[in-house]
Amino acid sequence: MTHAEKILAQFDLTDWELREIKKEPVTKEELTEMYKKTKSYEALFSKKSTQIKSRGIDVKSLEEKDFKKLLLDHYTFLKRPVFITDDKIFVGNDKKNVEALKEFFEA
Repeated sequence: MTHAEKILAQFDLTDWELREIKKEPVTKEELTEMYKKTKSYEALFSKKSTQIKSRGIDVKSLEEKDFKKLLLDHYTFLKRPVFITDDKIFVGNDKKNVEALKEFFEA
């Protein structure tokens, strides 16, 4: 079970739309909407993606436009899981994000 799957299993997602981005990648429009909530493509970018090493990417040299391009290029560049509400976004599996997500579901 992946980190994302473990996080998903903690919540009642009956009313949520679940999507496997490997089969149905994020569109440019969806990425733009996520950007509006985070104000940063880097915040959406997974620095743990296996594509970084295989492509020889120097993450420290990337700019926002580079993060955007990579996010649209391959699904593994997007931190997971991603929860999007009307006014909030929760991205990734770090402890701080998971705690914020728990607070959201408990509210």
